[in-house]
Amino acid sequence: MEVCNTWFVVKKVAQYMADVLEDSRDKVQENLLANGVDLVTYITRFQWDMAKYPIKQSLKNISEIISKQVTQIDNDLKARASSYNNLKGNLQNLERKNAGSLLTRSLADIVKKEDFVLDSEYLITMLVVVPKTSYADWQKTYETLAEMVVPRSTNLLFEDNDSGLFSVTLFRKAIDDFRHKARENKFTVRDFQYNEQEMNADKEEMTRLSTDKKKQFGPLVRWLKVNFSEAFIAWIHIKGLRVFVESVLRYGLPVNFQAMLLQPNKKNMKKLREVLNDLYKHLDSSAAAIIDSAMDIPGLNLSQQEYYPYVYYKIDCNLLDFK
Repeated sequence: MEVCNTWFVVKKVAQYMADVLEDSRDKVQENLLANGVDLVTYITRFQWDMAKYPIKQSLKNISEIISKQVTQIDNDLKARASSYNNLKGNLQNLERKNAGSLLTRSLADIVKKEDFVLDSEYLITMLVVVPKTSYADWQKTYETLAEMVVPRSTNLLFEDNDSGLFSVTLFRKAIDDFRHKARENKFTVRDFQYNEQEMNADKEEMTRLSTDKKKQFGPLVRWLKVNFSEAFIAWIHIKGLRVFVESVLRYGLPVNFQAMLLQPNKKNMKKLREVLNDLYKHLDSSAAAIIDSAMDIPGLNLSQQEYYPYVYYKIDCNLLDFK
């Protein structure tokens, strides 16, 4: 990973934090801290971390230390996100089965054992979805949709906004004829067989997935908070590294320059540029040529930056892309 990709890792960790927190996205910003403080505070109080990035080492070694650190965070994020997303996706699939229209949703949590004729060699209970506007038609016609439908065997088991789920009992040999005639009358026969073991297995799977998701949630959020901080701090150190390198390239040795933070309002941006250009345009004579032949430090890409007669790097703290 090139050092310049650190920003993308910072943004990925922040955005995944928002995805994981789901309904609590308004609180995401509160969790995106660097060294325990908000991002602007960290930047304005920035001091080089001598322990992590010893300045006695070469620029190349420092950039490699940062690169390895951020690559590890990125790889860990991919693994953790994959595991959590698979779990979340499986749970959502099960939840979708238990929601929606009676035409498609699971019926396991609606029906009861006593709704069915079970263990009969000749009789079977079927489930039929009937539009609410057709309840009267169903009651009038269901006994005549096929031969050998048990009279007065229908019961309304459940309703949603559009339809009702009715049970009806008939002889097994009449199943195909009943299905056909029901379809002609715009009644939908659901393919459902009461199997207590399978229904309990689905409920247990949903409980297991929900429990596993809750168990992973806390540690995952803590990992994201810690590693967002680490990645953001690494990114700001890269900014410091780049300011130093380009300042030396432009203005030479010995080192004699001052770095500072400016946070203008949008309406003052143009005016600020004009003032800075007036102040520092005398420094412009050979800077372009120096930048074009910038020293080969992986990830710095100096020649691709916006060019002004002074060294300039933007720090964008807008990390979240909410839809």
